Amino acid sequence: LTYQALNNKANQLAHYLQSQGVKPEWLVGIFLERCLEMLISLLGVLKAGGAYLPLDPDYPTARLAFMLEDAQLPIVLTQSGLTDKLPNTTATKVCLDIEAATLSRFHAENPNTDIHPWNLAYVIYTSGSTGQPKGAMNPHQGICNRLLWMQKTFQLTNTDCVLQKAPFSFDVSVWEFFWPLLAGARLVT
Repeated sequence: LTYQALNNKANQLAHYLQSQGVKPEWLVGIFLERCLEMLISLLGVLKAGGAYLPLDPDYPTARLAFMLEDAQLPIVLTQSGLTDKLPNTTATKVCLDIEAATLSRFHAENPNTDIHPWNLAYVIYTSGSTGQPKGAMNPHQGICNRLLWMQKTFQLTNTDCVLQKAPFSFDVSVWEFFWPLLAGARLVT
C-alpha cells in the first residue's frame, strides 16, 4: 500500500467517522486481525479526531466484554468474519469489508479536526496483573514526544524497513506503527 493510498483510505474512514459523530475524546474500538485495514483504521480514527481502543480478537471473551463495558464505546470497527467473536455491546459495529463501497464514496482529502496535544489519542488496557485491567489513556503529545525522540536518536530514513511485530493491543505497537510512517520508511506488518 503506498503512502498516498494509505492516506486516502484513512481520510475516507475519518470523514465517515466524523459523519457518525466522532470528535476529540471519542473512543473508537478497533476489533481487527493484523491486516492493512488495521493500519487504515488506526490512522482514520486519529484523523477523525477520535482516540482508538485496540480490541484483540485473540483476547478471552470475558476480557473483551469487560473492556467494552468499561470504555462505553460508541463505535467498533471490525470485519464481518469477526462479529461472532465480539461480545454483546451497545456500540455500533462497522464491518469495514461490508461497508467498503460506502467508505469509498467519502472524501479522500485530509479532514478538519480540532485536536490539541493534550487530547486523547489512544487507550490501551493493562494486562490486569493487579486484578481488573485498567485503561491507560495516552494523549497526542506523549506519542509525538516519543516518536520525535526516537527519530532524533535513531534516524530512520525512507530506505529503512521496520517490522511491526507487537500485538496492536500492546503499547510498543504504537511506535512500531507510527515511527516508520513519520520517517517515510517501509512498514511491514
